[in-house]
Amino acid sequence: MTLIASGSTSDPVTITNASFFPDLTLSDFRDTMRVDSTVTDERAVHALQAAMFNVNAQLATWMQEQKDAGVTTLENVPEQDWQPAGVYMRLYLRAVWSMARANLVERYRDYDSTNDGHDRAEALEVTGDDYRRDAHWAISDIQGVNRTTVELI
Repeated sequence: MTLIASGSTSDPVTITNASFFPDLTLSDFRDTMRVDSTVTDERAVHALQAAMFNVNAQLATWMQEQKDAGVTTLENVPEQDWQPAGVYMRLYLRAVWSMARANLVERYRDYDSTNDGHDRAEALEVTGDDYRRDAHWAISDIQGVNRTTVELI
């Protein structure tokens, strides 16, 4: 029998973000996206940083528009009447966490090289795409633009 421990592996880790966006905590990412300790803290932090850079770049113009309107942080962006409080914060975290999870799914596909591992890797490719789609949809929702899905037939 093999035992693989799961959960956080070390002291709390905070990833400092740009001043407009929230800092990220590794434990929140692990808990929310079900990333166990087979993924090292270093690898998870690297994936979170890359995702944060990517999402921030995609939201740069939107962020500048908010700053021009006098909004200094994502938390202070006014929601529409029909939106719950904190919607922009949750969407931002969803975008970053989904991008990071997609990266980890793709990087850990070679974890098991048996036939079962190969079959799981094939299934994970769809999952990586699904996480990436979730991130792009969250970014579109933040920007207030329609989501577009294009499929070749």
